[in-house]
Amino acid sequence: MSTSMPVRAVRLLAGLALFGVSVGLLVRADLGLASWDVLHQGLAARTGLPMGVVVNGIALVVLLLWIPLRQRPGVGTVANVALVGLALDATLALLPPVGALVGRVPLLLAGILLNGVATALYLGARLGPGPRDGLMTGLAARGLPIGRVRTLIELVVLALGWLLGGTVGPGTLLFALAIGPLVQYLVPRLTAPAPVRPAPTGVTPPCPV
Repeated sequence: MSTSMPVRAVRLLAGLALFGVSVGLLVRADLGLASWDVLHQGLAARTGLPMGVVVNGIALVVLLLWIPLRQRPGVGTVANVALVGLALDATLALLPPVGALVGRVPLLLAGILLNGVATALYLGARLGPGPRDGLMTGLAARGLPIGRVRTLIELVVLALGWLLGGTVGPGTLLFALAIGPLVQYLVPRLTAPAPVRPAPTGVTPPCPV
């Protein structure tokens, strides 16, 4: 898999666009909000703030949690904030609401699978995680399995959102339980290899044992 910057940038942009599409599919499935959105909705209801303000506020709080985890933002972090919402809005504009359950269940399953693929793509570009994914990668960097970390975060956030009055449905629980194993399986397979740094001039590389 190529490590060149143009290829990694394309992977980043494709992953973020697909992530927005996946969220749109979950919205149209109308079988329960994703865990973070349950929290956003619950906080918005309790505080009276617009949900968009709550989303940005939570993102800022999560970014502050990066500090003890020694996570660093990158171009992917900024692009995440700028592009996911655009892709989501475009998906909702193109995909009308679906009334029948027989059509909404496939949308839910496709949304969960696509979300896992999209997450692995943009994380695998090695250009910086999104605010919430940085929390996951920061904890995983301490030796914890990334799938368990993601599942734990999803369940904690879901529980907090539910206690605050956020809407929970069968799709919410399925997403929370499925996305961690999906990410753990896909991230190693869709991650670009780390760039090889040339040895300093005048230094002989060590011979392999």
